[in-house]
Amino acid sequence: MSRKPVNLNINRPIVIKIGGSILGSTDTTLQDLVKLQEAGIPTVVVHGGGQVISKWMANQGLEPTFVNGLRVTDAASMEIVTAVLCGLVNKNLVSSLQSMGGRAWGMSGVDGSMIQANILDKDLGYVGDIIRVNPHPIYQALEANYIPVIAPVAINPSDSISAEGNLLNLNGDTAAGEIAKAISAESIIFLTDVEGIRDSDGTLIDHLTIPIGESLIEAGTIAGGMIPKFQASKLAMETANRAQIADGRKERALIDFIDGVPNGTRIG
Repeated sequence: MSRKPVNLNINRPIVIKIGGSILGSTDTTLQDLVKLQEAGIPTVVVHGGGQVISKWMANQGLEPTFVNGLRVTDAASMEIVTAVLCGLVNKNLVSSLQSMGGRAWGMSGVDGSMIQANILDKDLGYVGDIIRVNPHPIYQALEANYIPVIAPVAINPSDSISAEGNLLNLNGDTAAGEIAKAISAESIIFLTDVEGIRDSDGTLIDHLTIPIGESLIEAGTIAGGMIPKFQASKLAMETANRAQIADGRKERALIDFIDGVPNGTRIG
């Protein structure tokens, strides 16, 4: 069966959250991004890297701890988070995109004070609660025909920050949702290593409204790392037309999203 072409009637950017769990897998996400760029569709990438961070923490004798899908981040962990996300993962992604013929611009929420945040909860350590997104660095990259590839690390503008520094770890899903809202994205997609959100019986939910999603969180059906994905989708939908949590392991998952092919759970 022939496939319909990529939908070219998109002017506003699409935000793509690439989960660290699918980085380096056999998915076609990076190839899809280059194809979209060649087609003139503006895309903004926010990436994770949790598995790589956990590996580096283990090498340093640090045990990862999570609360409601958020990584507890002390000063030592924050150094690893910054090095891995802003360095290793970000630059590998940029390099890979460029080797495929794409034009990519690696950055983090620190650059140009793109993302400012306060400490979310002292018990979580250096984890940020986003207070402002400055979209200008993103716009500049898009106007120059680059794919912005953003590492979810923020800057804390507070004068009372401790001597360890003023960098804060961000949940990548939350950062993607805030960025999507700030740039009035056309849509947002979370590419992850699961098929989507399932109900209490384990059945995949192909379309989830905001009220039902909130009730599933209260019931504990939506839990862990899926909570920030749903909340970020809800935030992005204040300006976006579509939000999707999709299985990024599938071939052409990103192209299918553009073309409206079902994959995962649609939010809203």
